[in-house]
Amino acid sequence: MKLTSHMFCKILTYVILISIVGFTQTKNPEEILEKVKTEFEKIEDYRANIKIKVDVDFLKMPDREATIFYKKPDKFHIDSDNFALLPKSGLNFSPLGFLNYKYTSFYEREDTINGIITSVIKVIPLESSADVILSTFWIDTKRNIIIKVESSRKPQGTFTIDLKYLKTEEGFFLPSSMVFSFTVDRSALPKRFNEDAISKSEKTNKDDKDAETGKVYLTYSNYKVNTGLKDEIFIENESKK
Repeated sequence: MKLTSHMFCKILTYVILISIVGFTQTKNPEEILEKVKTEFEKIEDYRANIKIKVDVDFLKMPDREATIFYKKPDKFHIDSDNFALLPKSGLNFSPLGFLNYKYTSFYEREDTINGIITSVIKVIPLESSADVILSTFWIDTKRNIIIKVESSRKPQGTFTIDLKYLKTEEGFFLPSSMVFSFTVDRSALPKRFNEDAISKSEKTNKDDKDAETGKVYLTYSNYKVNTGLKDEIFIENESKK
């Protein structure tokens, strides 16, 4: 049978597709995510000092310092009531919090962030009750840590987390700094903050927006890991909600 140019192009296309699929499958997204979770699960609890800078139109507050507390698997406390309006899913950064539901994952590509080679993985929840719509992770597979997250959640909206790490005295990699960028649906804001945001928008001659954006800058120090934090710290936090 004579090989026509059309048949040759078709065969070549199949070969390229098979090569691409074969290449992407060399990196198993489930295996990468499991290593991240396994590494973080070594941490039973921690406390740390943080410096906080907020850049949000609808919330004016000075830079401040605070202490945060975490206990496995998902207990979190920050000793500042001023963060009640900000999405806790970003401030309470834990890989377990992003992956505590049934999901399907896809390896997308390799990317470099600040000189660090990362594997980019998309995660889609399979449970209708999950508040996450879609998350994308940039993972440093040498240290098994998440360098960047982009996530869409219900009803908070979309946020991005950029992270840098330090190694604690106990030998764990935990964030040294985090930039939390987020978008909030204006209708979800309390009335007085919504009015403030609209007023500022009018003063700057901007068109009305359906969403407000902001950034929170966190700098971490003085980690104390696996010290056996008491549950009372987090029970008190829940009672304030």
